[in-house]
Amino acid sequence: MTQKRKSDTKMVPVPSHSIVPERDVDKCPVLETRHLGIEFGGLKAVEDFNLTIGATEIAGLIGPNGAGKTTVFNLLTKVYQPTHGVVILDGKDTAGLNAAQASKLGIARTFQNIRLFGNMTVEDNVRIGLHNQIRYNMATGILRLPGYWKQEKAQHQKALELLSIFDMQDMADKQAGSLPYGAQRRLEIVRALATNPKLLLLDEPAAGMNPHETEELMENIIKIRDQFQIAIMLIEHDMNLVMGICEGICVLNYGRIIAKGTASEIQSNPTVIEAYLGKRKED
Repeated sequence: MTQKRKSDTKMVPVPSHSIVPERDVDKCPVLETRHLGIEFGGLKAVEDFNLTIGATEIAGLIGPNGAGKTTVFNLLTKVYQPTHGVVILDGKDTAGLNAAQASKLGIARTFQNIRLFGNMTVEDNVRIGLHNQIRYNMATGILRLPGYWKQEKAQHQKALELLSIFDMQDMADKQAGSLPYGAQRRLEIVRALATNPKLLLLDEPAAGMNPHETEELMENIIKIRDQFQIAIMLIEHDMNLVMGICEGICVLNYGRIIAKGTASEIQSNPTVIEAYLGKRKED
């Protein structure tokens, strides 16, 4: 890649005993979780999860299979309501909010398993994400008044603009389900961006991609952060991707954080190495 790897960014401490990129130190963190946890039938799936993400940080959430990473995403997006703790998004407590209300506050996500509307066009999938930016009322829509057509034109242009991030604007009229796997992955990211988030959560965005597609994805994640000035948090098993672009990394195991730090700190952390590779037998 010609761009500087963002894992080289200087990270600095903040009052919440976390670290954020130096450029974000004077900005309100986009996300703070405090003692976040959830239990299912007495089983603690996530426990005492404390994390701060800077306003324009690219953060990573990693850990072995079954560590609770997707459960954390479900808590942040209010798919699950926490048993303990709080989620603060852009300075606002999300207690009592549902998923739709959290989305309006500025959090969006993609999923491990692609959840596109396969029978709809690529553009219509993106426009679904734009629904919360519609400015005409029901009567204007039913009667097809000038305000309706003005908004329709604006949404069409916005959808094409977003698709151009991945050079997909020429696919706008194609059926989403007919796209190759990698293109469907990219479309899901575009649809999430259409909601105008402050924090974008990507759940295994490189899953199923070949090395070339993954390299392009890395460049585009950085491009999205820089262009939209938002924070991005990703769950990913591809360590080349994680260590290449993530500025702060949080490691989860059995529902608890076992390490937080920069890429170089995480790579050399013996607790993290043991969680991934198992404890080495003594000679």
